Amino acid sequence: MVETLQNTSTEYGADQITVLEGLSAVRRRPGMYIGSTDITGLHHLVWEIVDNSIDEAMAGCCNDIIVILYKDGSCSVEDNGRGIPVDKHKKTGKSALETVLTVLHAGGKFGDGGYKVSGGLHGVGVSVVNALSKKTAAEVYRDGKVYYQEYHRGDAGDELKIMGKTEKRGTKIHFWPDPDIFDTLDFDFQIILNRLRQQAYLTKGVQISLTDLRDFEIKRQRFYFEGGIKSYVQHLNKSKELIGNVFYVEKEVPEGIVEVALQYNNSFQETIYAFANNIHTVDGGMHLTGFRSALTRTINAYARNNDLLKEKDGNLQSDDVREGLTAVISVKLTDPQFEGQTKGKLGNAEMRTAVETVFGEALAEYFEENPADARGVVGKCLLAARARMAARAARDTVIRKGALEGMTLPGKLADCSSKDPEESELFIVEGDSAGGSAKQGRDRNIQAILPLRGKILNVEQSRLDKILGNNEVKNLVIAIGVGIGETFDLNRLRYHKIIIMTDADVDGAHIRTLILTLFYRYFRQLIEDGYIYIAQPPLYKVSKGKTMKYAYTEQDKTKALKELGSDAGIQRYKGLGEMNADQLWETTMDPNSRSLLKVTIEDAERADEVFDTLMGSEVLPRKKFIQAYAKKVKNLDI
Repeated sequence: MVETLQNTSTEYGADQITVLEGLSAVRRRPGMYIGSTDITGLHHLVWEIVDNSIDEAMAGCCNDIIVILYKDGSCSVEDNGRGIPVDKHKKTGKSALETVLTVLHAGGKFGDGGYKVSGGLHGVGVSVVNALSKKTAAEVYRDGKVYYQEYHRGDAGDELKIMGKTEKRGTKIHFWPDPDIFDTLDFDFQIILNRLRQQAYLTKGVQISLTDLRDFEIKRQRFYFEGGIKSYVQHLNKSKELIGNVFYVEKEVPEGIVEVALQYNNSFQETIYAFANNIHTVDGGMHLTGFRSALTRTINAYARNNDLLKEKDGNLQSDDVREGLTAVISVKLTDPQFEGQTKGKLGNAEMRTAVETVFGEALAEYFEENPADARGVVGKCLLAARARMAARAARDTVIRKGALEGMTLPGKLADCSSKDPEESELFIVEGDSAGGSAKQGRDRNIQAILPLRGKILNVEQSRLDKILGNNEVKNLVIAIGVGIGETFDLNRLRYHKIIIMTDADVDGAHIRTLILTLFYRYFRQLIEDGYIYIAQPPLYKVSKGKTMKYAYTEQDKTKALKELGSDAGIQRYKGLGEMNADQLWETTMDPNSRSLLKVTIEDAERADEVFDTLMGSEVLPRKKFIQAYAKKVKNLDI
């Protein structure tokens, strides 16, 4: 049940709705407004509606948000905010509700509208959701009445109706995504769950619930975090070995509200999430710049004032103080200037100074009051600095050795003849046997082969100096060409398809995970830009007489047996080396017939958590993960 809040002091009526332009090209070019028409774009519809409810919460007018997924593929979002205004709009002559749902860039977030702080300033909001849905139903609970209106592919159906009386207040938007627009209509429960959890962390005191009615077993999840982003940091660090307690500061300044939480752990990775008006600024911006500057300066000052950093030593660098850091930065401001429609970067220069001042002063005070935590943090940073210098020496050795020996590429690499990265492919192959077949069967013009011997180093538990000392990793880094760490340069990428090709067994899966861990931690941009793939070799060869079919799944095998007869011969491929060069080319490497899986990062937070759980030093979280998912594993070969 949605609770009704009594705070109605903030004026919000049709006069607060500003109209900027019509809803003309959304259905023709949906990608311009929601990024894509794949599963990412589908979920963008949910975010637009939820963000409106979050804006009501940030305005102090909402404390309950309910999201429901239905069997018919629709989704509804309900809040107990003020309710979208329903009185007539002066400019459009329609109700404010119909204006908001049918006119692009119409809402209370432009001009002197109904919101002091809003995450949707550059958003296109509910009107785009309406345009890209075959049906949208809006219910408004306001002034003791229930208002209702339906829309079809962006156009209003009947007039706004009064359906009855209510004591509730708020808005419910129920939409059915249009199958003519989207590639998929299947909402992902986990993706929505992660996003809602994140929003609940960022909006203290707001309850957000998700219910999935699509399966026989109904799934429900509810989030409420009184601790806000302090709780968020605890969640992100839950499977890590911790250093000190969670630092937290929140302060209102003339520029807006600054909120920062952080805690160190014994890992070698940095996890920082920056938000502006609850929008995840994936590319950072001024608030992140201010945070990093204050962090480096404050830790250096404390280390020197307490003789932890000697006079002869150089200052700790930004990379040193961010190793093992988990932090969440959240700022709220009246007029955020985002760069680009996706709001990936905050451009407000004043927020750099605000964050730098508020966070720097609070952290310095925290260190003075908590010397044990401060010394633990500085000790971690000093270790990182020593490792950085060792890594630089190791990297210089790698580069110098390559130059002295007159070779810039590893000897095990069978390179392709093409020098055009756009058409060139690198196959990372498990073992010399499979490497031999791949080298014989490849297209030498565009396909390079790099065999790896055994299991490469687990980089989750290693610093860069140790990583560069591992021959297999070193060969891979040199072959790819982009460098590593502070020397990373995407412009030097030698192949635009990097394909992991391992055996279809437990060892192959482990090696694939180790390679993916390396890419995720040190070459993440290669994943984000779509350069990393996983080959799909067949599991079986089904043959009868001279007829032969390859099966890539159990379903393929069943189908092949039906077509060829149950007395057909079945060969289970456990290793790529079991296939000759022609078979490997035909099934796995030929661009005209092969199947590749592109590696993506749909949810960076979840990916980070899984890699840390599976590959980190803590055993208990890994044990729990295996126990939780063991029943879902099928056809396990040991």
